[in-house]
Amino acid sequence: MSSSDDVRPVLASIHTESGASLLALAEASPVLLIFLRHFGCAFCRQAISDVAEIRGELARRRVRPVFVHLGTPERAKPFFDYYGLGDVERVSDPEAKIYQNPVFQLARINPWLTLLQPSVWMGWLKGAIFKHGIGAIKEDGHQKQGLFFLKGAKIVRQFRYRTIADEPDYLRLVG
Repeated sequence: MSSSDDVRPVLASIHTESGASLLALAEASPVLLIFLRHFGCAFCRQAISDVAEIRGELARRRVRPVFVHLGTPERAKPFFDYYGLGDVERVSDPEAKIYQNPVFQLARINPWLTLLQPSVWMGWLKGAIFKHGIGAIKEDGHQKQGLFFLKGAKIVRQFRYRTIADEPDYLRLVG
């Protein structure tokens, strides 16, 4: 599916923890859809922190951040509260059905193979572990993250992680 394809049916079927459909949110304002791995991942905690740091600029650009995570709402809440994003829309997807939907089709990787990637070690050494910690993998550790910039029922741009340690430029992605 190309980024110009209308993804209306898929977005209409996805609902946030507050009950809003992703389609309604994307039609109300552009959405930066952020797919996380698991809450034990220092890089996913870093992603939440990074979005918290640019939240004001996203608001100025009228872009709404929406997170998709693999945990339950109860598991996710303390992480988002900690980074000051307790009020941000979130989608709980413990079975990774949205991640695997053909519209998004995010890759899976053996979590042990990530330990062999030099970029992951460099990311940890640059501070991801020290700033954000590392914890137990209680969600699907095989799932990779991704970013999608939505305007209405269209994916305008996307970022697919090559490694779990990639550092996307969120503001560049939203233009």
